[in-house]
Amino acid sequence: MVGPWTGGLTGPAVSADDAPVMPTDPQPDPAERRRYTFTERVVHAFIVDGRLTTIPARERKRQVILRYLARHDFEEDRDYPEREVDQRLALRHRDVAALRRYLVDAGYLERQAGIYRRRPVADWPADPDIGAADQPRDDASPEE
Repeated sequence: MVGPWTGGLTGPAVSADDAPVMPTDPQPDPAERRRYTFTERVVHAFIVDGRLTTIPARERKRQVILRYLARHDFEEDRDYPEREVDQRLALRHRDVAALRRYLVDAGYLERQAGIYRRRPVADWPADPDIGAADQPRDDASPEE
């Protein structure tokens, strides 16, 4: 059976002007769209439901995660015995020894006689989002 919408034998064809207009969502202006920082993208990719999915292999991304852990899991001006550091890190990832070592080696925590302490933020390595255009990226391919 041929219907009127096809221009068959029973009636005229429906023109494109008569077709229903589908509403479209206005596309945001690309200049107005929020751009996420490198730190926000890395944290979103590696921290899921408060847990670290994997320890990043790339140094720059690992620094972002270590900075996040130091800021969120350790208070400044407080001593932490190794057992408490391990307990706090175990809530984030199962490889607490690697995380603890990375935090100390990178300069986010300091250790003396088995007691850990968060270093002042001013003494931390540079934030990957600040001056990122000036710093070489270790995750860039050689062609870039």
